Amino acid sequence: MYSEAELNKFRWRSRRGMLELDLLLLPFFEEEFTNLPEKMQHTFVRLLEQDDPDLMMWFSRKAEAEDPELAGLVQMILDRVQP
Repeated sequence: MYSEAELNKFRWRSRRGMLELDLLLLPFFEEEFTNLPEKMQHTFVRLLEQDDPDLMMWFSRKAEAEDPELAGLVQMILDRVQP
């Protein structure tokens, strides 16, 4: 379980330098993060550590994360907005 300070840090890190990423990551964090299993929460935190250009490639489906957990989370986030 994450502390309120850690959650605020993750909320802030969900705001990226690109609007497209902000529109995907921040709502996902706000609406889904606390409902995720602990392992998926850790995966989301790892996702936030990735560089914006990599995230853009993954979310635009021009590339896929080599890590299957990150790739699965990217797909889960995309499924929320593109059912």
